[in-house]
Amino acid sequence: MRKVWIEAALNGPWSRAMQPGIPDTVEAIIAEGIACARAGATIIHAHAYDGGGPQTFDWQVYARIIEGIRAQVDVPVYPSYPTIQTTDLEGARSVANAADRFAHIEALAARGLLEFAVADPGSVNFTLTATTAAASPAGTYLNPEAHIRHALDFAARHGFHPAFAIYEPGFTRAGAALARATGVKTPIYRFMFSEQFAFGFPPKPYALAAHLALLEEEAGAAPWMVAGLGVEITPLIGEAVVRGGHIRVGLEDAPLGTSADNLGLVEEAVRMVRAHGGEPASAADLRRDLAALP
Repeated sequence: MRKVWIEAALNGPWSRAMQPGIPDTVEAIIAEGIACARAGATIIHAHAYDGGGPQTFDWQVYARIIEGIRAQVDVPVYPSYPTIQTTDLEGARSVANAADRFAHIEALAARGLLEFAVADPGSVNFTLTATTAAASPAGTYLNPEAHIRHALDFAARHGFHPAFAIYEPGFTRAGAALARATGVKTPIYRFMFSEQFAFGFPPKPYALAAHLALLEEEAGAAPWMVAGLGVEITPLIGEAVVRGGHIRVGLEDAPLGTSADNLGLVEEAVRMVRAHGGEPASAADLRRDLAALP
């Protein structure tokens, strides 16, 4: 029976104003990470909050979260990095330097708390599908190539596989090209579908087929998963399992304002994986899969 990675993305940058159910304290993030891992999640992804309020990129807060989860269950836990969004050229000129942006990642790796590297290999507008003429312009999520190369250099130095978020098909092409150029280990490609945002594709079979055709052409048999933001990913879980992919669920990805919770989303993913002939992978299975990749 094929082992399927299930990633649980616990919260994201939304705050409770946009996604009321997210865990936004260190204690709540740890508790939900442990519960999701015990329910079948192979990977935990969390944005750090320390007592509610805005997210933080303090490595010490992240360390408390990662160590708190891993003290109870053997599961890889990985952080986010600061989003740079702008609506104008002046904002684009104020982009932080890459070393500052990834400083907490370096600190966590130096303490042995990371198992792979995260980088988004491109920039994208976060236009809403239901935007109006009177709406404020959406921000642009910026990942300059200098920042992507910085993150890939980090991955190469630590021997990590990069984990790419693929918001647009061009991210696959750029990510594969930069991975070849920098000599990193085989990346993980996370296809980001959406219904609330107008980037990329909606969660439909033709869209997954297009992503996979391009991935095979650009990166061969690299590992991939279905994910997204503002999306109900359930319609693609069965097809992803059958086609050899992996799954990400959680309140970071779910439609904003959902009444679902992280544990329920993981339990449903586990049920659907098994219904389509797979079995949730353990952390040991994930590490074995990654070790077998170049």
